[in-house]
Amino acid sequence: MAGISDLSLLLAGMEPVLHPVPYGYAVAASPVAGTFATVAEDEGLTVIAPADALQAAGLEAGPPWARISLTVHSDLAAVGLTAAFARALADHEISANVVAGFHHDHIFVPWDRREAALAALKGLCHV
Repeated sequence: MAGISDLSLLLAGMEPVLHPVPYGYAVAASPVAGTFATVAEDEGLTVIAPADALQAAGLEAGPPWARISLTVHSDLAAVGLTAAFARALADHEISANVVAGFHHDHIFVPWDRREAALAALKGLCHV
């Protein structure tokens, strides 16, 4: 099933969901238990996983990140969704790292700014 590509429909239906555990980014030789995503870079394998899983694997994860998933099924070729939520977060001085899955976009924001980020994203749903 193809995802939604119309920006107004994407914004109206994105329903952001805040996951309850902190995540971290680490460089590892392989994924760890509970890995959410990996990125293979020339310098090594970036692993995004719950912070406790990274710690249990003996990996340095750095500062904690919150994962917010947009529950709307966005088309990978949709234009404007990333720009819209990036702008809303930037307006609140919240950094964001995005991982796009086949069905949904997942936004990682600083753990201590998670509630403000969620509110900013929910504000876009009513534009």
